[in-house]
Amino acid sequence: MAQLDSVDLELLATLSHEPRATVVAIADKLGLSRNTVQARMARLERSGAFLSFERAISASALGFPIEAFISVTVRQADLPYISTELHRIPEVVQAHGLSGPIDLLVQVACRDTQHLFDTDARILAIDGVERTETSLAMGEVIGYRVRPLMDLARDDL
Repeated sequence: MAQLDSVDLELLATLSHEPRATVVAIADKLGLSRNTVQARMARLERSGAFLSFERAISASALGFPIEAFISVTVRQADLPYISTELHRIPEVVQAHGLSGPIDLLVQVACRDTQHLFDTDARILAIDGVERTETSLAMGEVIGYRVRPLMDLARDDL
């Protein structure tokens, strides 16, 4: 990833505060030309600074109010196959590979507890999955955020 300068960080902070802002609005706010903002956004996109342009949509609003995290222990040699199979399960909204005794942390969204039980069973049925342990999310305490990191990065300049 390319080194970010103060202009990049200001651009990212503006997008973080106003994700629907147009390039023209960002340019006006930062006192830059539209072309400069477009060029920087293109460079940031190529460097991997943006995770996704998909809108964050509530799973609960779609009828899936049960959120859970499933710790998965796998046979390491089967990890690529398991990842592919997890990707095919629509209830899986995110998965991370971990170091330590747990190999994967899989976030799922389900309609009810029976649906969660069935989803866990489908994950456990994947060849190479040795064990699962499910934790029901009781509520989000801190949502995904990067603004504090941007402040730290800005302080480092």
